[in-house]
Amino acid sequence: SQYERAVICFSKAITLQPQQVQLYVSQAEAYLQLCDFQSAAACYKQAWLLEPGAFEDRLAFIYYLQGQCLFDQGFFVDALEAFSKAAEVKPGCRAHKVRLACLTALGRHTDCLKLVNDWMESEGPTSDLYILRARLHKELNKSVCYHDVQLALALNPTCPVAGALQLQLREASERARQRAVDKALCGELPEALCMINIALANSPEDGRLYLFQEEAQFQLALIYNDFAVQCFCKGLYAEATLLLNKAIEEEKGQAGLYVNRGCFFKQSSWYYALADYRQAEEMMQPNDPAVRLRLAVIYNTLGSLCFQDRFQEAVDMFSLAIQHNPASSHYYESRSKAFRKLPNLYGARQDFICMLILDPTHEEVAPMLMCLFPGCRVSDVLSSPKGQAIRAQLM
Repeated sequence: SQYERAVICFSKAITLQPQQVQLYVSQAEAYLQLCDFQSAAACYKQAWLLEPGAFEDRLAFIYYLQGQCLFDQGFFVDALEAFSKAAEVKPGCRAHKVRLACLTALGRHTDCLKLVNDWMESEGPTSDLYILRARLHKELNKSVCYHDVQLALALNPTCPVAGALQLQLREASERARQRAVDKALCGELPEALCMINIALANSPEDGRLYLFQEEAQFQLALIYNDFAVQCFCKGLYAEATLLLNKAIEEEKGQAGLYVNRGCFFKQSSWYYALADYRQAEEMMQPNDPAVRLRLAVIYNTLGSLCFQDRFQEAVDMFSLAIQHNPASSHYYESRSKAFRKLPNLYGARQDFICMLILDPTHEEVAPMLMCLFPGCRVSDVLSSPKGQAIRAQLM
């Protein structure tokens, strides 16, 4: 045809005059008549390089036209590439919508979401864009769908599409809530919680859902706790810990769960047990004996572990044990022995007197008396001014 002959002639002319911009433009237009968009784009691109900024509109149009033809033929990947090139050449062209159509046809919803975000950033948010993004979030099962619908309605309160989408979300929320109720009645609390979370994602303004969620979490935590206690009683400490982990995950505000998870203690995980008891201590009433006595036992155990070669650390741990349970003679005995190793004879003697006052029949009284008060009797120590002062302090 005449256009094919024209292409050949322009090619020969370009060989002779490669810097002549108009030759590339004329050849590109001939290629367009032959529907050879790729060659036409290549010619215009060369002309654009020789004369920057002069042909970007035409080049973007050719890429756009190529993309549209490929899209109509179902070649979505190739169409997407062409539309992307159009957007690169001229960012303000309408390639956003057709690129979005390509990505949607390919099922690449995450890429669609990124494109819409870029679109909003470059051109500013509109109610239509919020609705578009809300639909993508809905397709990807993301809870922010609701928030985009609200933003769309804030910009355009009478928008029928946003109103319809809001109604769909409320209906989906109600269906999920009803399924949650059914699951809860059947005792399937984990499944009920899953359903109520779906309901909340679709309708976070519904106060009933939060109450249901809170109650279901509490009941599930109680069930985990009950099973954990049974495991603990059977010596299945690892299983008990696992169940209590699940209970705490559901109900982090229950101090009793942290106390019960002290079964870490039974597995010699002292510092984990200590962390649980400290957490419970922060959540319960000051000086609650349930926690205070457990903390004393933990600190005494940690002090015993330090006693081999870290005597000052042992003293510090025994001091914390005494602080949490000052009525236990055993803790004074332990700290007295640690003081002797430092050596701190004054501290050792003082703790021995405390032990003697609290438990005069303690089996360690005789050997410790010989070491700390050689030649003295128990009555001598107790009747001494120091003994009287410590008794008054303890009582």
